[in-house]
Amino acid sequence: MCKTHTQTTISIPTTTTMHEIKPTLQPPSTPPEVHLTINTTTTLHTTQDDHILITIKSIIIPIITRLHAGYFHIPLSLCFQTLLWKTLREPPDHAHHYRNMLRVLPSHAFILMWCLSLFILVSLSILYILKCALLSNMVKQEYLNNIHVNYLFAPWISCLLLLQSSPFFAPKTDNYYYYYYYYYFILWCVFTLPIIILDVKIYGQWLTKGKRLLSTVANPASQLSMIGNFVAARVVVEMGWKESAMVMFSIGFVHYVVLFVTLYQRLTGNSCMPALLRPVMFLFIAAPSMASLAWDSISGTFDCCSKMMFYLSVFLFLSLVSRPNLFKKSMKKYNVVWWAYSYPLTILALASTEYAQEMKTDFAHLLMIILSGLSVLVSLILMVYTALNTNILMPLDGDNDIDLMFMSLKSNTVNSKSSETLT
Repeated sequence: MCKTHTQTTISIPTTTTMHEIKPTLQPPSTPPEVHLTINTTTTLHTTQDDHILITIKSIIIPIITRLHAGYFHIPLSLCFQTLLWKTLREPPDHAHHYRNMLRVLPSHAFILMWCLSLFILVSLSILYILKCALLSNMVKQEYLNNIHVNYLFAPWISCLLLLQSSPFFAPKTDNYYYYYYYYYFILWCVFTLPIIILDVKIYGQWLTKGKRLLSTVANPASQLSMIGNFVAARVVVEMGWKESAMVMFSIGFVHYVVLFVTLYQRLTGNSCMPALLRPVMFLFIAAPSMASLAWDSISGTFDCCSKMMFYLSVFLFLSLVSRPNLFKKSMKKYNVVWWAYSYPLTILALASTEYAQEMKTDFAHLLMIILSGLSVLVSLILMVYTALNTNILMPLDGDNDIDLMFMSLKSNTVNSKSSETLT
């Protein structure tokens, strides 16, 4: 049998006597109720934020993974084209009647081209900065590559060209334009400093036989570094700083001569340019053309030195155009490297404008019109092709350009390591 025990509670009032104490039974107290309140607001916000972050990553990561420094060919070409339009729209005094015909070019088209170049440059720069922050190992691979490291000059060259062709301010030294001159100088220093840093790094390795021995890493894309020096010299001379221009020009020109001779020799181990990247060979035209423009700005006239560089550019242009089979493989399918056809032609057209202004002959001006028209036509065709082939530029499946890039990166990194071992 089970015995039940009851609990009695005896309350003793303090004011009563002992005989008044009576045991009283109290009913058992009810169990306490526990109310659980869950705040779902914070959890909901956290889930939404995570979902948004995952969505952004799923969109951005594939884009920056396939983005490489070669995409800066696009803004570089557009910036040179913008400078050409500005040059053709502003003929000097007593210009040839052929040159005066080009005044009909609409000013709104030039401003639109400048804004488009700025927008594309800023967009690609932001994406590449994100790649540097999120995928630093891939950026390091590009830097170690013999071809892609030269494309790192392209965004800074583009910035200098936008500064030179800006429709909003010019580097005048008048008191009224003093602030414009100050801003122009600051921006020139900001855009030129990365070029100098890359020059010291790359040229120093050429000189000291470091990781990039010139005889094994030289390729046509290496001429982009010289073009950067020539552009910086031409921009700074507009502020009257001829000594600074001479420094940039001399560094670029001496290394251009050494590189040009090395590429002509075609030493063993120097054939590191894949067939699909052969449009970069048009940089053979760009470097001497830009050198002629830079020296024209420094000396104040298109003298014999500028003419020699211009004649060399025309000769190399004819040499490349007469060999279409050399570029047959690269033209089978659209590739962003096609933009390497555009800006060398534009630089040659810019040099032809200065040459025509110096010669003042009908033939020189006809040559200027032909080269300028060809440059504009090529740029327009490339803009249309690029707009129609955005799915190839940023493919959803990891093939085509990205595979080609990493194949090139891998092979050239191995070449650089072997050359380092030999030295």
